Amino acid sequence: MTIAFVFPGQGAQTIGMGKALAEAYPAAKAIFDEVDSALGESLSQLIWEGDIETLTLTQNAQPALMATSMAAMRALEAEGVTIGKADFVAGHSLGEYSALAAAGAISVADTARLLRTRGLAMQSAVPVGEGAMAAILGLDLDAVRAVAEEAAQGEVCQAANDNDPTQVVVSGAKAAVERAAEIAKAKGAKRAVMLPVSAPFHCALMQPAADAMAEALAGVDIKSPAVPLIANVRADAVTSPDEIRQLLVEQVTGSVRWRESVQAMASKGVTEFWEIGAGKALSGMIRKINRNLACRQVGAPDDAKAAAEA
Repeated sequence: MTIAFVFPGQGAQTIGMGKALAEAYPAAKAIFDEVDSALGESLSQLIWEGDIETLTLTQNAQPALMATSMAAMRALEAEGVTIGKADFVAGHSLGEYSALAAAGAISVADTARLLRTRGLAMQSAVPVGEGAMAAILGLDLDAVRAVAEEAAQGEVCQAANDNDPTQVVVSGAKAAVERAAEIAKAKGAKRAVMLPVSAPFHCALMQPAADAMAEALAGVDIKSPAVPLIANVRADAVTSPDEIRQLLVEQVTGSVRWRESVQAMASKGVTEFWEIGAGKALSGMIRKINRNLACRQVGAPDDAKAAAEA
């Protein structure tokens, strides 16, 4: 059995996530304490007792989801499952940072601070209301790229997330994305759903955020990960710290090539994917990409125990 550990992105956040892990495993609790200390605030209190609107703010959701994923990793380790059990790690957008923290490439404290910077920079890159994202269901990547090109009309409109064979997300200027949704439906998309996001992620409008991340990442120590990372923008394995640093900058404006990333891991022999942290969105995508791949969620104490037994 060849396993990949994969880490969720924004949208998976819920109030209370990770609390049972922290209560069951001192090492998991220590992760939340470390993130609180790194940020100089009680993010854990927001995660466990706050309101979902505040948690969903990009600058909060990003470090919160990473903390929950790392708490799940520490629970696995307490049960005897180390990062060495995985042949690859990967994450969806911000989940790439969780993957790198899990693989020992970036410290948890540095990852928390980077994700706070990333969230604030992505939020401030485009004034609220000027950008948008839409999920196009039922058209493949090439078809959606053609839709985005037709819809742009001089504005930014790009295929941002290639999630699975049935779902590609477009991102860009609000009017262009709205045009893309209508064009996609006219071209046979089953649905085109405007997403409840606060900024148009993974498109050229995020360049100011990419610049901010280049500056922030320049000052952070990055080591070679314990297992190779399948990078979002490349959909292939990377272990070089310098390459990882550059790809994390490119990721801000580049597409999340999740479908291709899963296919790449499967082609390298991966048969089972463990989704480490909150939710099960990645497992749903993976099953649509290749129904022969097994998926396991690790987000609660019972999950960690069951994974260890397996």
